[in-house]
Amino acid sequence: MHKAMIVSTVILGALLFAAIFPTMVSLAEEAKEALPVALPPPYFASTPLDYENEHYEGPIFKPRPPFLAPKGGVLLSETKPVTSSVKPNYGKLEQIVDGKIGPEQDRAVELGPGLQWVQIDLGKQSELYAIAAWHFYFNTRVYFDVVVRIADDAEFTKNVQTIYNNDYDSSTKLGVGENKEYADTFEGRIFDAKGLKGRYVRLYSNGNTTDECNHYIEVQVFGKPL
Repeated sequence: MHKAMIVSTVILGALLFAAIFPTMVSLAEEAKEALPVALPPPYFASTPLDYENEHYEGPIFKPRPPFLAPKGGVLLSETKPVTSSVKPNYGKLEQIVDGKIGPEQDRAVELGPGLQWVQIDLGKQSELYAIAAWHFYFNTRVYFDVVVRIADDAEFTKNVQTIYNNDYDSSTKLGVGENKEYADTFEGRIFDAKGLKGRYVRLYSNGNTTDECNHYIEVQVFGKPL
């Protein structure tokens, strides 16, 4: 083939790719939508947090952007069965999936000191897009060793996958986490599940900057049943 023809073919191919690629990106963006993550009324704790740690991300002074996920994602966790590593000191486990979010203590479920977990049975294998969680946020606090995992079985022995882990020294024995510690707010925290598949969702924590106990207000799991 003549050199000029080769150059022309390459240029034409590049122009066609440039014309098609934005359309491909646009279609990918159109295939996603904001998940309907429920937010309570804004609440800002009056007491500043006196906490320093190189693994702490620090305060974020701007609203959280919508979380985009494939179209058709729904709330899977509402009223689903909840279990825990220990019996709550106060509150009922079903409160964790009742859709009621607020800073008041009567909204919270408290588990005792040390590494504890709560677990949600989604009822069937699902494709998961995001898990939103609220710890107690009446006053500004950081919960330690936050780990979020999914699995196919209740004992967490089959297809166990970790989607978030800020246990930087592996004190939980669940591996060294690369995610940052964060302060809970009325916005909660959204953990990206990246379309991984599982039936059970388990969330760990190991005390907080205020006391040694573990608290949950609400957990919302979004995705599609399989």
